[in-house]
Amino acid sequence: MAEPLGLRERKKQRTRQVISDTALRLFLSRSFDDVSIVEIAEAAEVSKRTLFAYFPTKEDLVLDRFADHEDEAARVVRARPVGTGPLTALHAHELDALSRRDPVTGLTSDPEAVDFARLLSSTPSLAERLMRYEGRGIAALAEALEEAGADELTARIAAVQIVSVLRTLARRNSAQVQNGRPADEVYPEAVAATDRAFLLLGTGLAGALRS
Repeated sequence: MAEPLGLRERKKQRTRQVISDTALRLFLSRSFDDVSIVEIAEAAEVSKRTLFAYFPTKEDLVLDRFADHEDEAARVVRARPVGTGPLTALHAHELDALSRRDPVTGLTSDPEAVDFARLLSSTPSLAERLMRYEGRGIAALAEALEEAGADELTARIAAVQIVSVLRTLARRNSAQVQNGRPADEVYPEAVAATDRAFLLLGTGLAGALRS
């Protein structure tokens, strides 16, 4: 069991959360490019120096929310039950996330989450930075797959494919919701797409692409 955080650490966490929440509120009410770092610092009642101590770049104010998910696939592989293959574990995890309407799957009708997804897709600098997060996720998953017994090349290729598939599914779901369809309506299609995607991951594309 982790030791409880001390007062100093709790204060730092609260400050970080206040800055992040304030920035997102301003970005969503206007746009990413129209809000300055100075405005965010003033609204969060911190100095510009303090803000940069927590978030080195403006993009980090948004994409920090992905930090907990960066190595999620790797954690799923490492925590899978004995006798369960990595793909089976990841498939089950994705289906569970869809059933919970986890925003990371893109399948949520929560207004703030939908606006957040729209902010990401409409801001080039955020989309570019998100690719770096995905790159670190790929590296973490490749390492976990090697630990599971895959050779280095296989682990790397598989990690690239898996992370790309998960992001493609999430973007597909998010696009449907952003177009006005309720998440509950999209859910059966999202499940079917996930099942097909993992089937292709497991069997390869040769048959699916055969003319």
